[in-house]
Amino acid sequence: MVTVVLIGTLDTKGKEYEYVRNLIVAEGCHVITVDVGVMDSPQMQADIPREQVAEAADIELQALIEQKDRGFAIERMSQGASVLVRRLYAEGKLHGILALGGSGGSSIATHAMRSLPIGVPKLMVSTIASGDTSSYVGQSDITMMYPIVDIAGINSISERILTNAAAAIAAMARAADGFRNSP
Repeated sequence: MVTVVLIGTLDTKGKEYEYVRNLIVAEGCHVITVDVGVMDSPQMQADIPREQVAEAADIELQALIEQKDRGFAIERMSQGASVLVRRLYAEGKLHGILALGGSGGSSIATHAMRSLPIGVPKLMVSTIASGDTSSYVGQSDITMMYPIVDIAGINSISERILTNAAAAIAAMARAADGFRNSP
């Protein structure tokens, strides 16, 4: 089955991720959620919890929490997320990847996205998408989508943007699965 990985800070955007997950499932895709949030408790249960992401970066989550250093946490969770998404891709469990975020979540998610091969669908819905995104995209094929409003709850605007993003990544993942499975 075509699988979309949702990677994000479920401590701050869990409700939005749950909404998007349900939309992608309704599109006929399987979803794997990866929690890269550090500071607060997750708002939804992840398939790959934040502790596992930290461990993939050779650090305990509690150590990141105790340091209270946002930059260091972003760096380490970026490393762990990259390890895990590459593993999911190698196991045939990632046909597309989607993230929602501000600057911190976008940093982590796009770092992980850049670790995947060109041609794997990568969609970043980010409040930074209206500015210079070169440090986020780098030399990759990440698609950036500007949400118009902050990703902080579901309203009449964010509902449309998130629905479009879910439909887009589901369609791209199905198309990519066809390429991956062709001779």
